[in-house]
Amino acid sequence: MMSSLWDKPAMVKTGNVWWLVQFKRACHKKSASLPWEENEEHHMKTSTLSALVVVTSLATATGALAQDAAAGKTSFNKCLACHAIGEGAKNKVGPVLNGLDGRKSGTVEGYSYSDANKNSGITWGKDVFLEYIKDPKAKIPGTKMVFAGIKNEKEAGDLWAYVSSFDKDGKTK
Repeated sequence: MMSSLWDKPAMVKTGNVWWLVQFKRACHKKSASLPWEENEEHHMKTSTLSALVVVTSLATATGALAQDAAAGKTSFNKCLACHAIGEGAKNKVGPVLNGLDGRKSGTVEGYSYSDANKNSGITWGKDVFLEYIKDPKAKIPGTKMVFAGIKNEKEAGDLWAYVSSFDKDGKTK
């Protein structure tokens, strides 16, 4: 009898693998075949299983990292006391956040920025925003923004997905 991957013990760290056990059982139900066909069949089953594992892993990893603008809208509730976004938004305690992606810090018309913010040299983008939103006073010492920050990377990414979805006129892109 030929040796297979199933004859060796395997370690699985996490995840639901009931389908893997079912697949293993199906592979061991052999039909009458010639010796060279058996080897070909075994190779095909092993290749199929490998492909399934890779596709499942990639789908899981991609889903876990995906940013969710709808969740970001919920997170934006923390910002609403000071900031506005969308059509008809006006400056409040903080500036309007329409068109934030690609905008230079300290440039919203009609808002009185701190010197620290005006002179920060920041052009807003995803990476800068994610660093800033963790701890605004650490990124721009002297900023007027009084906010503890969002430490959770997923929440910060979702917030960026929401905020960056608005153009300078407050329309969604």
